Amino acid sequence: MSPISMAPAPDGTLLANYCWPAAPNVPPPIAGDGGRLSGGRHSGDGLSDDGHSRDAQAADGQPAARPSIYLLHGLSEHAGRYDRLARWLTARGWTVGAHDHRGHGRSGGHPATLRDQEDLVTDAVDRLQDWTQACGRPSILLGHSLGALVAVRIAQRRLADLDGLVLSSPPFAVNVPQWVRRTLTWMSLHAPDLRVPHGLAPARISHDRAVVKAYRADPLVRRRMTGRLARFVDEAGQQALREASLLPCRTLLMVAGDDSIVAAEGSRQFAQRAPAELLTLRWYDTAWHEIFNETAPIADPVYADLDEWLARTAQTLSLSPVLVPSAQEASTP
Repeated sequence: MSPISMAPAPDGTLLANYCWPAAPNVPPPIAGDGGRLSGGRHSGDGLSDDGHSRDAQAADGQPAARPSIYLLHGLSEHAGRYDRLARWLTARGWTVGAHDHRGHGRSGGHPATLRDQEDLVTDAVDRLQDWTQACGRPSILLGHSLGALVAVRIAQRRLADLDGLVLSSPPFAVNVPQWVRRTLTWMSLHAPDLRVPHGLAPARISHDRAVVKAYRADPLVRRRMTGRLARFVDEAGQQALREASLLPCRTLLMVAGDDSIVAAEGSRQFAQRAPAELLTLRWYDTAWHEIFNETAPIADPVYADLDEWLARTAQTLSLSPVLVPSAQEASTP
């Protein structure tokens, strides 16, 4: 999956933007089907001849509001790795957007380097504003790992209007070797832009060996860390836990129980402190870090839970699908 455009962040850094338009002729988002990965085919990718998404028209001739999900990816990777998840979502009537964090994927900036500690949050809020305007209503924000941390801080600080929040393997606490932790702490104070390997093992992102092999071979995956980025993860994780009670919207917290990268206990603490009426916790005892890229026996319940939660959320919000006509065909994962 390649970006559809490049857009400047508030400081001028170019960010790579992605869009997966909702598939036409599919049931509304409220019609869950158990969330299996093996869905069939759908007609059309919702793109016009120039590669931009077509807007459906409301009865008054104005662009119809599109039920949408905005993805925030994790550390070292890029939004293109979420193509399978995005296509699964579009087959259920959701329009999906994303961008590569600065210093990641095809976006500008030195690898893993932040100009300011809040850059990832600032960039995401800016992209969300444009996305919300294009879709005509707030989105559900879905973040994985580092992206989940950015997402929850946006929500807690009420920096954007959101229809809901999905947090996958959030790093409220992180499992890293002590020497890495000491090095990153020193760097954050004395050399915040120095890039070093972050020490997180690719072999433990998923039980699916094909996923691990592709991750290792991906030239857009850069397994580096800077002191400033490490400080953001550490401080934002602590702040998110302290302010768990400030969660403002319906939230699905999805936790990999056998995660060697993120400490799952941090998510348990967050769930204990968050408003019970807003939070749904789903725990996957045998899952490794990338729950959406796991083997079928582990991933099937993950997708089923996401499907059910999205269906209930869409029903609560009275969301309806956008059917986008097109002559093209595209397969779901």
